Amino acid sequence: MKKTFAYTTALLSTCSLLLAACGGNNTTTNSTNTTTEVGTTTDVSTIPIGIAVAQTSNVALLGQEQVAGVRIAEKYFNDKGGINGTPIKLVFQDTAGDEAGTINAFQTLINKDKVVGIVGPTLSQQAFSANPIAERSKVPVVGPSNTAKGIPEIGDYVARVSAPVAVVAPNAVKAALKQNPNIKKVAVFFAQNDAFSKSETETFQQTVKDQGLELVTVQKFQTTDTDFQSQATNTINLNPDLVIISGLAADGGNLVRQLRELGYKGLIIGGNGLNTSNVFAVCKALCDGVLIAQAYSPEHPAEINQAFRQAYVDQYKKEPPQFSAQAFAAVQVYVEALKALDSKNKVNKLQLPALRTELNKQLLAGKYNTPLGEISFTPVGEVVQKDFYVAQIKMEKDGSQGNFTFLK
Repeated sequence: MKKTFAYTTALLSTCSLLLAACGGNNTTTNSTNTTTEVGTTTDVSTIPIGIAVAQTSNVALLGQEQVAGVRIAEKYFNDKGGINGTPIKLVFQDTAGDEAGTINAFQTLINKDKVVGIVGPTLSQQAFSANPIAERSKVPVVGPSNTAKGIPEIGDYVARVSAPVAVVAPNAVKAALKQNPNIKKVAVFFAQNDAFSKSETETFQQTVKDQGLELVTVQKFQTTDTDFQSQATNTINLNPDLVIISGLAADGGNLVRQLRELGYKGLIIGGNGLNTSNVFAVCKALCDGVLIAQAYSPEHPAEINQAFRQAYVDQYKKEPPQFSAQAFAAVQVYVEALKALDSKNKVNKLQLPALRTELNKQLLAGKYNTPLGEISFTPVGEVVQKDFYVAQIKMEKDGSQGNFTFLK
């Protein structure tokens, strides 16, 4: 049995650009479940899987990337026959950006929509609040983007396809040292009012020490800050060879921009909060060169990733981001676990509580070849993933466009 976790740790980094930038995206329209209730002994027309991610609030840009990923998954797997002939139906509930919205979304999916399992939520902080509700109801939850320490330990019905920050973040420091073996002095910035940034910076600071580097300063800021002149000037005067930033897209991007404007020429690492193309509009040409660790690469050779990548590019005219790929993988885990379970014991003959319990067991036992590469789960529900990457931002000289270039 898993141990109950104290709900005090961090939240996933969020995108702090204006919600207005998200307007008009019809991929976030909520679906309603109109099928016969799964778990009776009557045949059902679809199998409902809950999607609880942020479609509004300052987290919506990340949440909409997740909606895009699950929508592609829904079409992809239904085109391949769904669950041995029965389609899946995604049922959406908006968590917004806070704990209260997530709790309400989970309760609605569990009690009203009668889903077999839930993909979500977007933030780790939300997961610590809402996942215990699913645990008490014995409903499987697969976190698509919850990377804080302790998420799987919340309960027996909680798993995640998002690798923990402690596994991913150190890769960026190693990549920086590969680019410049002469790095000796490191400066760290982090948003002290953002719980995930506080968690992430601990990993970065420990990695700096483990690599035998000198941590010359630790600078704190707020995610609402726009003026970093004082912190940036003080840091540049210490002549660091590397700067590491744990924050969100707007504040982190502004900090990158001001460091460059004040003359800092060394390498910069951005945390997971900067892991979005939304940062390009903030620091523009001065984003160029920022290193960010990744749990997904569009170039992964797996056949399913090639299909996912093509579907995403066809629809959105750009490469798929990590948040979309992880959300796709979370739906895939449910689909393949349901298919395996159905082959042994027809899911439409199981009562809903029994179906949820058996699905949770099957889910944790499986191995899955996803866009992230091959993944599986530990008995606790932690993802086991072997493929990780580091990308470097490359911007056009006029700052109008940019992309993530993956390092070999």
